[in-house]
Formats: sequence, structure tokens, C-alpha cells
Amino acid sequence: MSDTEDQRRFDPDAYNKRGVLRRKVYEKELARLQVELVKLQHWVRDEGEKIVVIFEGRDAAGKGGVIKRISERTNPRIVRTVALGTPSDRERTQWYFQRYVEQLPAAGEVVLFDRSWYNRAGVERVMGFATEEQVREFMRTCPEFERMLVRAGIRLIKYWFSISDDEQERRFQSRNQDPTKRWKLSPMDLKSRELWQDYSRAKDDMFAHTDIKQAPWWVVDADVKRHARLNCIAHLLDTIPYEDHSPGPIELAPRPEERRGYVRPPVEDQSFVPVRY
Repeated sequence: MSDTEDQRRFDPDAYNKRGVLRRKVYEKELARLQVELVKLQHWVRDEGEKIVVIFEGRDAAGKGGVIKRISERTNPRIVRTVALGTPSDRERTQWYFQRYVEQLPAAGEVVLFDRSWYNRAGVERVMGFATEEQVREFMRTCPEFERMLVRAGIRLIKYWFSISDDEQERRFQSRNQDPTKRWKLSPMDLKSRELWQDYSRAKDDMFAHTDIKQAPWWVVDADVKRHARLNCIAHLLDTIPYEDHSPGPIELAPRPEERRGYVRPPVEDQSFVPVRY
């Protein structure tokens, strides 16, 4: 559901002329949500919860950006990001879901999938890396696989980042002009520009088969990055009934003044990084 004035958290002055949250407002709200994410991670650890969050969507839709904001203040031993590459020759002979099963959380963990088993219903289908029979088998198997995960006590949350054709093209052009972002333009990304309608049809078919009651798809309007990040994180927090298990401040004892015979080696004997700044 798109934003409307009565749904928005902030008053009109918080938005610029283009209807985008002003940077200071965005950063303040992001900081607030990140504090809640830290509370969530403590609760997950203490309660032995197992959470899987799937991030899917078109190329350049902003999945990586929201994953980064979720994980940047949390403990990577608790909140873990999984972004699997191309399957190896051995993995291609395995049961399709096998390499993803290996990444599922143990008790006290959250796993963020930057793309997931839904590769089969999307890029593999559109690019011809999977046969139609393999795709049909995926559509039959995936709902049962996910129901099995939920019955096993895993909280499974699935997000689809929706982006318009024009906005995707703008982001592609921006990445191409920025040498620090050009690495994000893979051959698959470039090919997806030519196959927009094919990806749309594949996504519609995927939703028809896998938008199940136990693990529904949640669509994030991703044309405005700041809004997409805040809306997704806020929804994630609302979806999980966590409590504040954050530890209080630790009382640090005074540091001992005595060195007990320790003598630091001469500074001249050490190799220091040159001071350039």
C-alpha cells in the first residue's frame, strides 16, 4: 500500500518539495528504528527465536540498502546476512533447497537472505537457467517447504521490493556514472533491462503460487529509498512480538594504576602506518 497523507508518521514539513523525507528527519527516524533492532536481537538471543527474512525484488530496487541498515548496528553473530553466489557444479546436483537449508538459523539467530530460493522462480526462469519442469516443481514444492519451516518454529518473513521501470533505469544510469557503484551493474542486471515484462510475468506467477497464509509476501514500494528503508524496518519490527531485553549499562571498575612490571617495547622497534592525514 502506498503512502497517503493520513498514513504518514510525520507532518508535511518533514518532506521536501518532491515529497521525500528530509535527510535529518530520515536519519533521526532510522536511528530510532535501529535502537529497536538492537532490542530485537537481544530478545531473539534470550528467547532462542529463529527468524528468516527474505528480500527479493528487481535489480536496483534497494534490497541491499535496507539489509545494510538493519545489520549495521546489530551483532553479526546474531543477525547474519546470506547472499549466495552461483551454485557450484556439486550444488547443481543437490536437492534445490539444500544449500539454502544449510544457511537457516539456529536458536537465537536472525538470517537476512539477500535473494533466496526464489531465484528459481525469477532470474533462473527468465534467463533460461532452469527448465519449465524445474520451475513447475519449485512452484509445487516451495509452499510446502515454507510451511515446514514455519512448523519447525522459524518465523519466515518475505519482502518484495517493487520499483518502477523509470526509477530502475535512473538508478542503473546513476550506478554507471559512479565508479564506486559500477560493480553493482552485473551482466544479469543489464539483461534484466531488456526483459522487464518477462520478469513481471514471472513475479506475478510466483506470487500466485507462493503467497501463502503462513508466509505471505509483503510488497515494499521502493521508488523512494528513504521511505522504503523506514517502512520495511518498521514493518519488520511490528511483525515480531519482541520485548526489550537490552542489558543496562555496565559498571566498569577503575583501571589499575600499577603496571606490575610491564615495560612497553620501544616505539622505534615497531612499524607504523605512515601518517598521511
